[in-house]
Amino acid sequence: MPEFTQIKLDIDDGIATVTLHRPEKMNAFTRTMMAEIIAAMDAIDADDAVRAVIFTGYGDRAFCAGADLTPEDGAKPFASNEAVDDLSHPLVRDGGGQVTLRLFNSTKPLIAACNGAAVGIGATMQLAMDIRLAAETARYGFVFARRGIVPEACSSWFLPRLVGIQQALEWTYTGRIFDAQEALAAGLVRSVHPQDKLMGEARALAREIGENTSAVSIALTRAMMWRLSAADHPMMAHRIDSRAIYRMARTPDAAEGIVSFLDKRPPEFPMKPSRDMPDFYPWWDEPDYR
Repeated sequence: MPEFTQIKLDIDDGIATVTLHRPEKMNAFTRTMMAEIIAAMDAIDADDAVRAVIFTGYGDRAFCAGADLTPEDGAKPFASNEAVDDLSHPLVRDGGGQVTLRLFNSTKPLIAACNGAAVGIGATMQLAMDIRLAAETARYGFVFARRGIVPEACSSWFLPRLVGIQQALEWTYTGRIFDAQEALAAGLVRSVHPQDKLMGEARALAREIGENTSAVSIALTRAMMWRLSAADHPMMAHRIDSRAIYRMARTPDAAEGIVSFLDKRPPEFPMKPSRDMPDFYPWWDEPDYR
């Protein structure tokens, strides 16, 4: 397991919990945190015992207060200090986008448990997660225009898909801070909970997934939902649906799903994402940054 300094990774009972951990800076985001989240996701995806992942922030004030505007190493808060002419250069790449792209490629369900302020990357990071729960004290802000920059972390792709273009534009145009109830009404979050109940609700949801479903089915379903919802034509979805059903129908997991249902007992699915994904997976070519 990698060593972390700005996040904590705990794995218990099939649930991985990633806690953003910079309490002195309200868990503000840095390049170090970026690298640690990516490393944590690599470890989680390699661990077949993990069935779901919860992201939260340390303490009760903030999930993540955004990019650290006063980095200790003196670097610029939003981009590399080093000037380059080629905008395809890796130094140009947005750190938040590198995180959300890694989350996008997860094989495990991702649950956000937003325990407080979620501003800038603290909000956009959560858009690439599958289900978002909020504490009553949660506050969100897509504040980029107020800082003289633009939405990052691929949020121009994720946010309109979640809440619609009109709401996405209002929040990014105004850059205002809004509360958990407004996030709930717009569909940004699935539910709002008292602060002391938030993690319990997130863990209950994670357990419901882990105890009742095939890990391979979930990995396929996650990729299908995220990737095919943006396809040009439903035929693209039909092709993958058909391949997935055809392959999975002949697997031990499908047999166990039927037998456990008929026996009225919890399923014990034997297949593992690390070794048992069908031969057509992945069906896409991952694009490069250029």
